[in-house]
Amino acid sequence: MAINLTKGQRIEIGLSKVGVGLGWDPNQSTGFDFDLDASAFMLGENKKILRDEFFVFYNNPKSPDGAVESSGDDTTGGNSDGDDETLTVNLSAVDSKIQEIIFTVTIHDYETRKQNFGQVRNSFIRIYNAQTNEEIAKYELDEDFSIETAVEFGRLYKKGDEWKFEAMGIGYKGGLQYFVDKYA
Repeated sequence: MAINLTKGQRIEIGLSKVGVGLGWDPNQSTGFDFDLDASAFMLGENKKILRDEFFVFYNNPKSPDGAVESSGDDTTGGNSDGDDETLTVNLSAVDSKIQEIIFTVTIHDYETRKQNFGQVRNSFIRIYNAQTNEEIAKYELDEDFSIETAVEFGRLYKKGDEWKFEAMGIGYKGGLQYFVDKYA
C-alpha cells in the first residue's frame, strides 16, 4: 500500500530498481498546454552534480553510468492515464561517487504561460518499484503546491551501502534553471 508522503518523511527502499512517475491532466481550458518536467540531479559528497551529464532531464535522457534514464518529454500531459513522464533508476548501477539523487518537477515556461501547480489538474509525482509497478509513495502536487512552479519532490540517498528515500516536498517560485544553479 502506498504512503501519502509528508515533508521530511524517510522510508526504506530495499529495491534495486525504482521509478519516479510524474502525471497530470491536459489543460481543458483556454490557454497553453501544461508542460511539466521531471528531472534528476545526481550529487556527490559536495551536494553538486559531478558533471553536467549527471543532470538527467528531457535534453539529457540518460546518466553516463546508465543508472538514471528519462522516458522523454511529454509536453501536454495527454500521453497516458497514469505517468506522463518517468525517471527509472537502477540503484545497483549508480556511480560510486554519487551520494544522493534529487528529483524535481518544474513547469516549463511558467512565466510566459502564467501557470502554477494550482492550475494543473490531477498532478502528482510518485516513487514505485520499477519491477512490479507497486507504488511506494506519492505526492499530490496541486493541493500542497498551489502557487509554486517548481518542487523538490524527494531524494534517494546512501546510508552506508543502503539507499533510502526522503520526501522533501519543498516548493519554489522558479523553474528548472533554479535547480541547475543550485546543484551545478
